[in-house]
Amino acid sequence: MSDSTVRCWLVERTVDDRNLVTLVYATPDGSRYQRRERNANALRAGSAPTAAVPIDTGDLQPVDDPETRERYAAEADRTAERYEPDEAI
Repeated sequence: MSDSTVRCWLVERTVDDRNLVTLVYATPDGSRYQRRERNANALRAGSAPTAAVPIDTGDLQPVDDPETRERYAAEADRTAERYEPDEAI
């Protein structure tokens, strides 16, 4: 990781009725996040999400809601305790 990137942990994964998977990666303190959308079929074909990814700080959005920030921080902590950063989950 460089000075302009931060390790973010998978804190949320949802699937919608269009078979689209939304992945939310957040900073360990839950204060910033990035949302990614992937086709569920592509994920099954071998490009499974990893527990953590490096994200450029300029690509992160602020988490304005205090409850969401707290939830993201707790989930990032839980994910970091259970998985290695490059482990598929």
